[in-house]
Amino acid sequence: MTVSYEQTKDRLLDAALSHVPFDGWSEATFRAAAADAEIDLPLARSICPRGAVDLAVAYHRRTDAQMLERLAEEDLSNMRFRDKVARAVRLRLEVVEDKEAVRRGTTLFALPMHAVDGAKLIWGTTDKIWDALGDTSDDINWYTKRATLSGVYSATVLYWLGDDSIDHQATWAFLDRRIDNVMEIEKVKARMRDNPIVSRAMAGPIWLFGRVRRPRKTDRMDMPGRWSPSGN
Repeated sequence: MTVSYEQTKDRLLDAALSHVPFDGWSEATFRAAAADAEIDLPLARSICPRGAVDLAVAYHRRTDAQMLERLAEEDLSNMRFRDKVARAVRLRLEVVEDKEAVRRGTTLFALPMHAVDGAKLIWGTTDKIWDALGDTSDDINWYTKRATLSGVYSATVLYWLGDDSIDHQATWAFLDRRIDNVMEIEKVKARMRDNPIVSRAMAGPIWLFGRVRRPRKTDRMDMPGRWSPSGN
């Protein structure tokens, strides 16, 4: 039976997860995972050239996928939009089976050489949440929504990692407060747009931002966006 690239990578990741709490997302974990999964180290290295770093990335994306599966099963029809966003972030954390794997990943992606990977993963998570919730923005709002939610998500993860309250109730209260803060910012932005004096003063930046468009599906997601001289 032919085993696919993704299946082999999943085997490596599954084997690695039992070692991560002790050795982190490290070379020792990667070698132990290859041995446990009975995968030759050169083959494992060809699948994950950066070793455990690539497995940490795969783990984050796996939990993203699990969150989307859970979110698709939810009935969000009677929820306010801010509650839908909060629910999606909560589900993203609830699908995690081992908090230590996330803690070790947070430490890994805080290192300067891996910080870009960490930022891309967080952006990817928030992009998936907005897409799943039906976001259709095609202008600068596409970016501001994801940037704002990235901040909310990152802060909530850090709080969650240190939360020992029953059923993480303190984390969900923290998340609700952060979402409320974002909604207040959106209200201020709306008032500024409706103010004729502010609108005239911001005419230049508004014109500039009006030319920004969301990335095409074929664009590289590590360099999002495109410039449209005509604003279309």
